[in-house]
Amino acid sequence: MSSYETLASYYDELTEDVAYRRRADFVEKLMGRSRVPVKTVLDLACGTGSMTCLFTQRGYELIAVDGSEDMLAQAREKAADLTGEPPIFLHQDMPHLDLYGTVEAAMCCLDSLNYLTDPRDVQRTFQRLRLFVQPGGVLVFDVNTPCKLQGLDGQVFLDEREDVYCVWRTEYAGRSRICSYYMDLFTARPDGTWERSFECHRQRAYTVEELTAWLREAGFVDIRIYGDCRRRAPREDEQRIYFSAIRGK
Repeated sequence: MSSYETLASYYDELTEDVAYRRRADFVEKLMGRSRVPVKTVLDLACGTGSMTCLFTQRGYELIAVDGSEDMLAQAREKAADLTGEPPIFLHQDMPHLDLYGTVEAAMCCLDSLNYLTDPRDVQRTFQRLRLFVQPGGVLVFDVNTPCKLQGLDGQVFLDEREDVYCVWRTEYAGRSRICSYYMDLFTARPDGTWERSFECHRQRAYTVEELTAWLREAGFVDIRIYGDCRRRAPREDEQRIYFSAIRGK
């Protein structure tokens, strides 16, 4: 089964503890570093569109891109009743981003870049972003740190809701720096029985030095890093790091 085929329908329910508004506030602050006024925002790897909807409600015009049709279906449904300019939803993989024009700001939230397990795909993504972010515009993204992914090795997590039960196990391979999430999903049927499905998700750990070098190679400047929703330098044991970078001339 492909990633998110079953999970997409329950993603919001299982991630209801994610502080989306707090993260949107922080991302918006970092977008304030843009050297051009921000009107149009790219939400790269938008998932079910939670950040897309929040930024639309704040008056921005959104282009939302994701590689999963199942996640995009949830995002479109969620955005159907929004006021303001309706978001544009596109089915595209990050390394093959292809827009019709440019944006003043781009965001890639909730460790989506970690899902690119081939470093060349991260480099390609930065190169594609340079094409579609206006000169002087800003790119903001966050990643799970190597410290966090290493610490997940061998962990087992349970997440239970009224109509879905999720068991996920993690395994970290040090040589490849890949963390695998093995997810068993049990979803309730109308007749009271349960249906089991399985999904495997993988993330790769990237260092600040790697990501900074690839951003520079792609043409981004004034690269800054922050702790998790904190405008300070990341701590040694930081679990999530934010980046902001300006698209050079």
